[in-house]
Parts: sequence; C-alpha cells; structure tokens
Amino acid sequence: MKLCIDDANVEKIRRIYESFPVDGVSTNPSILAKAGRPPYEVLREIRSIVGAEGELFVQAVSLNAETMLEEARRIVRELGDTTLVKIPCIPEGFKAMALLRGEGIRFIGTAIYTPMQGFLAAKCGAEYAAPYINRIDNLGFDGVQVAKDIHDAITRSGLDSGLLAASFKNSQQVLELTKYGVKAVTVAPDVIEGLVKNAAIDAAIAKFISDFQGVAGEGRTMADCG
Repeated sequence: MKLCIDDANVEKIRRIYESFPVDGVSTNPSILAKAGRPPYEVLREIRSIVGAEGELFVQAVSLNAETMLEEARRIVRELGDTTLVKIPCIPEGFKAMALLRGEGIRFIGTAIYTPMQGFLAAKCGAEYAAPYINRIDNLGFDGVQVAKDIHDAITRSGLDSGLLAASFKNSQQVLELTKYGVKAVTVAPDVIEGLVKNAAIDAAIAKFISDFQGVAGEGRTMADCG
C-alpha cells in the first residue's frame, strides 16, 4: 500500500519525508489555499521534495470537461509526468476523464462519497478513486465501509484501478484500510505521526536507554561505549 501526505505545508511535508517511507503528496484547492501563496509556487516546492519519481496529486477546479482538460495539460507541463490530475466524479468529470485518457494524462477520481462514483471513475480509467472517509462519516454513513465497497467493486470487476482513500481523522481508520489491502491512502501529517505515537513505545525506549547507560555510562551509545 502506498502512503501519501495530504497537505501543502512545505515544512510539514519535508519533515514527514525525512522520517517516514512515504510515496507522494496529495493536494486539493482548499489545502493549497491554506498555504497562502501562488499555487504553482507551492506545488513546485512540493515537487522538489518528492522528487521526479514521487506521485503528486493536483486537482482541476473547472466545472466543464474541456477546461478541465486545459488545466490538466498545464498541471502536467509544469509539474511532470508523475503528477496525477484529480477530477471530480460528476458527469462533466467523467467526460473529462475520457479526454484525459485519450491524451495519456494520468488522473484520479475525487470528491467521492458513494460507491458508484468510485466504480464509475475506475471504469473511466482512473488510476485511483479517492473516497473521503471522514466526510462520509460526518454525513451519517460509514466512510471505511464505503471505501471497502469501492475496493471490492473495482477488484472483482478486474479493473486496473484502486483506492487513494482520503480525509482521515485518526490512525484507526488508516489501519482498517491498510489491513483491507487498498492501493493507497493519503493522510494528514499529524495523523501520519500518530501512526507510531504511543506512550508505551516511549516508555520502552526510555527503559532501554536507562538500562544501557547504567552499565556503559551516561550519554554513551553503541557508537562510543567500551
């Protein structure tokens, strides 16, 4: 399973990249707006962090297929071929997906709240379908289950697509979909850090260090002990 960062804060992205085995960065218009700078300026900085091979997800904001295609061309021209264009799963979006597929531009289906949206995106050739886990929960439904339903529909139909599950509020949601074998998740930096944040872990490490320094000397490590 691929693990991506769902943010446009360059410093947070750099910090996560330095510590965790992540595969790319996902953005959306609202996330980019929080950066408070010109979108392509931020996105170029993110591209420099993820490298030429890392996947970068950037959303089109138009409401008709032809201008979505124009946006997609510019996005890929500016940010490289490993950039995937996020297209909303609405009728004009599905129309745009056909155009993008014809030009060989990589894309994913986004703004997904129902299983059929995800399935139709996969049918249109999307590399990923991106259901919004927590937002679905907030509507009174089970976001994790909706994601599982989309995953099952795609895999049982033999479609060459998968999930890029998004909008997580906690590490348990991420764990549930990791165990289910989804293709990818995109997670906010604080939730990624929460994947390994545990008082028991900290206590165990502190005990190891205390015991070791009790025989080797304060401040000693395996690099400089006797």
